[in-house]
Amino acid sequence: MIEHTLGQLRRLKLNGMASALQTQLEQPGTYEGLSFAERLQLLVDHEELERNQRKQDRLTRAAQFKLKAQAKDIDYQTARGLQQSQMASLLLCDWLKKGQNLLLTGPCGTGKTFIACALGQQACLKGYSVRYYRLPRLILALTQAKADGSYSKLLKAIASLNVLIIDDWGLEPLNAATRNDLMEIMDDRYGQSATVIISQLPTEQWYQAIGDNTLAEAILDRLLHNSHRINLKGESMRKKMNSLTQPEHLE
Repeated sequence: MIEHTLGQLRRLKLNGMASALQTQLEQPGTYEGLSFAERLQLLVDHEELERNQRKQDRLTRAAQFKLKAQAKDIDYQTARGLQQSQMASLLLCDWLKKGQNLLLTGPCGTGKTFIACALGQQACLKGYSVRYYRLPRLILALTQAKADGSYSKLLKAIASLNVLIIDDWGLEPLNAATRNDLMEIMDDRYGQSATVIISQLPTEQWYQAIGDNTLAEAILDRLLHNSHRINLKGESMRKKMNSLTQPEHLE
């Protein structure tokens, strides 16, 4: 009967309950003093835990983060203008519920992408859908979608994301088609979902980087309004790490 029950649980895709039941059978001394309701609750708890873990893993894979970053690994010791209180607030993810944006600016190597990926990972742990793009790759995906007829489907998929992370914003000039694409994306997401922008350029240079005054005004109005901002400063952390790992030269 037990083997039949285990088979039924697995066929019903209740693998967490099946695993927990198997554990109870293998360790009878641990569970025999519990009531039926208590043992059943343990099975249900394990099923919920396993489903949540699978969902987090699926969301993390789908996000395609550039870096495997976690909140616990964020460096607050290096002087770069990163406020621990602000990060603590952002890691609660309340800004995601409100559909607010985050603008991460600063010189190359100051850790902008790591911070964005750590925040994205935290969002996945809380059940939010996230997708990381470098802007050139996003532009390429949109161009290919136009060519194969899946443009509307891609725009819909991007609009449905709880968090969209766009890296390398402003590194290359935008053409008219790309400006229109970005306008569609920002308009779909405005006030509904969170967008994270990572750029080496300060926000006051973004108008010029976009190139068209009218579209720049429309795009940036949707990005800058009610946004959180982190402006990192200082030298490249990568250069510092490289210098620390280099052997000392003996005279």
